Amino acid sequence: MNHDENDELFKRLEAEMTGPPDESGRVVDLDKARRVRAESADQSSDSPVPESADPGAVESADESGRRLVDSSPAPVGPGYLGRLRTARRRPVLPAWTRSGAEMRTAAKWLGTHYGHTTAYHLVRTPVYAARLAFQAPRGAARFVGGAMRWAADREGEPVRLAAVRREDAAEYIKLSRQRDRRVRLRTAVTTLALFTGAVTALALYVLAPGWVLALTASTLVLAFGAVGSAADAPVVTRAVEVPTAPKLTSDIVLRALGALGIAPINQAQSKGRDGFSFTAPITRDGPGWRAEGDLPYGVTVTDVIERRDKLASGLRRPLGCVWPEAVPEEHTGRLVLWVGDQDMSTARKPAWPLLKSGSVDLFQPVAFGTDQRGRWVEITLMYIAAVIGAIPRMGKTFLLRLLLLIAALDPRAELHTYDLKGTGDLDPVGEKVSHRHRAGDEDEDIGYALADLRELRDELRRRARAIRDLPRDICPESKVTSALADKRSLGLHPIVVGVDECQVWFEHPDHGKEFEEICTDLVKRGPATGIVFIAATQRPDAKALPTGISANASARFCLKVMGQLENDMVLGTSSYKRGVRATMFSWKDKGIHYFVGEGADARIVSSVYVDAPAAEAIGDRARALREKAGLLTGHAAGIEPESATGPGYDLLRDLLTVVPANEVKVWSETVVARLAELRPEVYAGWEPEALTAALKPYGLSTVQVGRRVNGKVVNRRGIDRSHITTAVTERDGKRDAS
Repeated sequence: MNHDENDELFKRLEAEMTGPPDESGRVVDLDKARRVRAESADQSSDSPVPESADPGAVESADESGRRLVDSSPAPVGPGYLGRLRTARRRPVLPAWTRSGAEMRTAAKWLGTHYGHTTAYHLVRTPVYAARLAFQAPRGAARFVGGAMRWAADREGEPVRLAAVRREDAAEYIKLSRQRDRRVRLRTAVTTLALFTGAVTALALYVLAPGWVLALTASTLVLAFGAVGSAADAPVVTRAVEVPTAPKLTSDIVLRALGALGIAPINQAQSKGRDGFSFTAPITRDGPGWRAEGDLPYGVTVTDVIERRDKLASGLRRPLGCVWPEAVPEEHTGRLVLWVGDQDMSTARKPAWPLLKSGSVDLFQPVAFGTDQRGRWVEITLMYIAAVIGAIPRMGKTFLLRLLLLIAALDPRAELHTYDLKGTGDLDPVGEKVSHRHRAGDEDEDIGYALADLRELRDELRRRARAIRDLPRDICPESKVTSALADKRSLGLHPIVVGVDECQVWFEHPDHGKEFEEICTDLVKRGPATGIVFIAATQRPDAKALPTGISANASARFCLKVMGQLENDMVLGTSSYKRGVRATMFSWKDKGIHYFVGEGADARIVSSVYVDAPAAEAIGDRARALREKAGLLTGHAAGIEPESATGPGYDLLRDLLTVVPANEVKVWSETVVARLAELRPEVYAGWEPEALTAALKPYGLSTVQVGRRVNGKVVNRRGIDRSHITTAVTERDGKRDAS
């Protein structure tokens, strides 16, 4: 209440006290009037007046002219039982104890850890014993000296000397008498111990067998060695160096939030408040700490995520350890802050179960990575279409290859793999397992892929008809199931298409529209018919990744990208505004990405790292599974489609290969001989006339080339290398420009 309202209140009270009494002659009860005014501050002017209220007081309140916005009475909330029904129950057991896979991983880790510790110390036991024996004399001296100091009550000497310095005779006499009593008692105890020890040693020497004497002597030596050890040189070394991370406390969290420069938080803390309300205690959550609470009104989790680097600085932790997250089922100001003990990019990850052995059922979840807490994250490859986006060198191709390796471990799956980057990263899958495979973006590669996609579109239509004709008791949900995939006669086995650098297809000047049309159809209708389409690109924009594909992909993997457009293109519209930002990943976070799929909200996942040798081994294992089941087909079996059986070549490029730059003009007969040596399956048997005919479609012709032979000039038809270079430059330039 301000000063004007106070003055007005006092004036009204003075008027009521000095004014004439009302018609009934009642005296106004000031306490009751004050209570009525207090209630009127919480009620509207038109709310019913309590019967006990003074009419005059209410009238004066109406005359004030104030209109309150909270005009309705406070609603009555649910009772205690009602609140209990809607309460969120915390799990009795941690999440990892309810997962068989995580339990096995934890048990395996514990066994490995303590097995390593035991072996480490067993190997070093002789060294430990030698160190203790070497330190035994010093330990014996310490023991004897300590016993003598105890018997002489040396610990009380500083107090007695202090009494002497103060010349306090009474206190000194008292302390001296206490010391005499202690010395007499301790001397008796020491003498008794020496006598008992000597008798025991003599008895052991005379009566005990040799092994007991040896054990006793060894024990004494080791004990004296332990007493003689130095604090800075421990005998037993650590078998495992555990990284130390500070405990996360409320003070540290509040300090870090206050350093973000968010005005509402800073204003609250400047007034002595916390600026953050903890809704649960800070607890251990896996290999890290978890803090949860509400930010001030108007502050969202996105505001904190945008300042993740400042938050890490405030927590004094590496950036890869700090992961602020929103709580999807709560309001946008509910923050969950997880702070790991180690950087996610460098923390040791559990061994991938499929690295050395095992097969896959694509209709069941398969682990492909771990979250920040080191827990496995699973994916079911069937019934999805997937998009992978990232800037170069962040692990996009490795993630695509990992998913294809998982698919390859299901022998029923038919793989179609296309490495449009042309570096051979997908060869461990393509050359060993794939039904169709190409690496490169040459014209023949594009034609090969287009023919394959046309066949897949026809296969999609055939499968749709086959599923429609199946009885309902066999196919109740009108989609391919694992049981249907097992029946080879139906031809409904899984088909997985993986394309790296898919923008090459969609931006092709001649066939881009057809590629987009077929791939969009596969993305939309393929999952129900058992066709999985996975596209990866380093340019996740509307041109490189058509909207019809990105909008219908049910699984999305977004590694580091540079801006909001690319982020939302992969993860979905408004993901950036909701705080799902792959822009926050650092350059060293290779393989770490946001994963949207499996019916869950966006999760941060570190994919399993499978290098080239490991990928080759998994590819060999997948091929063996197919050979055993008799399911090795297509490219991997050495069988190519009829449209791809003819030799593929680029004549102009081959000419530049066989004619070095230092040869300006070369006879045709020399050129065809070199071409036949380069590609005998293509150019064997070519005559100079065949070369002339082959150059005509490119707008090129042979020229007169003179050579001196045996002192005479001989003129024959040949090629001018500069003409070939110009033609290749113009052709490739038009292709790039388009």
